[in-house]
Amino acid sequence: MHAISSIPQPARLYVIGDIHGRVDLLECMIDQLHCDLEKHPVNDCLTVTIGDYIDRGLKSRDVLDRLAGRPFPTAFIPLKGNHEYLLETFLRDPSAGGRWRRLGGLETLHSYGVDVGPFMRGRHYDGAAEALRSAVPQTHFDFLASLDTALIVGRYFLCHAGVYPGVPLPQQHEEDLLWIRERFLNSNADFGKIVVHGHTPVEEPEILPNRINIDTGAFMTGRLTCVVLEGGRVRFLTAV
Repeated sequence: MHAISSIPQPARLYVIGDIHGRVDLLECMIDQLHCDLEKHPVNDCLTVTIGDYIDRGLKSRDVLDRLAGRPFPTAFIPLKGNHEYLLETFLRDPSAGGRWRRLGGLETLHSYGVDVGPFMRGRHYDGAAEALRSAVPQTHFDFLASLDTALIVGRYFLCHAGVYPGVPLPQQHEEDLLWIRERFLNSNADFGKIVVHGHTPVEEPEILPNRINIDTGAFMTGRLTCVVLEGGRVRFLTAV
């Protein structure tokens, strides 16, 4: 089990989906939040990102650099995705590189200037891990170390992938919060909170009675989605 923090729901909550190295879309979304607050001012406001900042897209380093600088015009809480977990696992155990390279690790290594030639051929994972450790700034390591796995905000439960049905929210396991798919996505259960998640790309954001999916596949579709939760109202911002 993983400790899960709980905070009161602010007047407005922005939750941003999987970024996956698309710093261009992140910059656009930052601008959108500024504009939204100018059009609809509110004092009590929080932005949450739900993980998968790296891999697949080409600018993972730039995304982490921007997020580590806390760029939003609101309070900000970043959460962990399974791809941040893969990065941390690779740095602890380079033999995990075989899995990571199939899931977007090549793009992250390349963004830090690491030679990916041997890594692409499934060799010299130790050398790639050592080169990456040297290339990642301490501010990025600090940011990654700060990531929570889930967060309860009022009537919403925020996490990267979803929750295991039938398990109380405070007792959810990190593996499920980061990786779960079908058992969660196919469930009609009342989870006790509305789960706001990403991890599984969809063409359009999904709003269901028990969950909201905001992963619109930014790295391949060029669309990054943010859900805006304000009172009982749900609306979306889209960066393209």
